[in-house]
Amino acid sequence: MQQKGAAAMLTPQELKKSPLFQDIGYENYQQMLDCFQAVQRSYRVDEVIYDFSGPAGNAVGVVERGEASLIRIDEEGVATVLEELGPGGVFGKSLAFSTSGRDSLEVVCRTACDVVFIDYPHILKRCERACTHHSLLVQNMLRLISDKAQALSERVDVLSRRSIREKLLCYFNQLAEKEGSRTFQLPFSLSMLADYIATDRSAMMRELKRLKEEGVLRSEGRRITLCTG
Repeated sequence: MQQKGAAAMLTPQELKKSPLFQDIGYENYQQMLDCFQAVQRSYRVDEVIYDFSGPAGNAVGVVERGEASLIRIDEEGVATVLEELGPGGVFGKSLAFSTSGRDSLEVVCRTACDVVFIDYPHILKRCERACTHHSLLVQNMLRLISDKAQALSERVDVLSRRSIREKLLCYFNQLAEKEGSRTFQLPFSLSMLADYIATDRSAMMRELKRLKEEGVLRSEGRRITLCTG
């Protein structure tokens, strides 16, 4: 865990929207940071928040503000986006992917980020004060981990498709289902989309062009509309 500048605490308004601290009052939130010996850090764009090969210990990180990406870098230096992390996004060695010894994993900022780090064993052990908010935080953390497992399942579904076309349509249909609309916004750039579906950007752009020419979809920047099922 890199020792960056201390992050500002969440405001009462931000706390209400925080997936990690859901249903926890502001006074209890302040007490909990001390109870859990939590460390809050701020990071700039493109900074590495977490290096899985480094001395990160058992700390679990949760994004409080901003957006980051979990990236795998193989032995040839090729980077692949494994997961996008927004507020409530969880990462840590105890939740890591299994990779070959020559690959590395990093969490990198896409925007300025504030992150709270909590030792994983501290989350699981019984609170000596028997505080209610401890139990609530554990419940919230388990929900975030469950959401993470669901996101990884969706990613496996995309990567299991044989062609670039199938990967794109699988991912677009996932986004449309979440949005409840055939029109949705890509959560990242087209370059990152190519990384996410693990394919060459030029080949992906050619396939997107074909899909538009065939009337399967329309696009304007990162806004996509599926025209067929």
